[in-house]
Amino acid sequence: MARNSEDREDILREATALVERVELQLEDWPEPVVIGFRRASGPAFFFGADPVYQFNDAHQLRRAFQQGNLLKADKGKLVELSRHRTEVAVKLVPRTLDENEAGRYLAELSDNLRRLATVLAASQFVLLGQVPEQSDVIGRLSDWLAELPEDVAVAERPHA
Repeated sequence: MARNSEDREDILREATALVERVELQLEDWPEPVVIGFRRASGPAFFFGADPVYQFNDAHQLRRAFQQGNLLKADKGKLVELSRHRTEVAVKLVPRTLDENEAGRYLAELSDNLRRLATVLAASQFVLLGQVPEQSDVIGRLSDWLAELPEDVAVAERPHA
């Protein structure tokens, strides 16, 4: 995930799987936010380097990245993949979040997305870039956020 401003610029310019994407500076967020839509799936939200949320077309969370760990959907549950380094390799160790952990995580995610929706509705952002330039990515994003259920569900699988 993005670690510095050059990486964020790369997301906007090079994330070709995100066929429509924008980079925004939000008043209440320290780093630029990049949001993009995959051709046949839902959006990905990059709130700087961390957190990152990826959704499917049914408004379900399929993948996320927070505090250095990947989270993925597995049969409606969130599985955290922690990196454990050995002398030979890096191993991803899975751990299913319990109900309380998952609930807290999804509540934080929902808060971040509601804040984003409020900022978009009030036009309290600076558009730093958009691909393609003629698309109404902000309008599409606002519509998608308006349709997001209050209780975000976890997808059955992490793939789009």
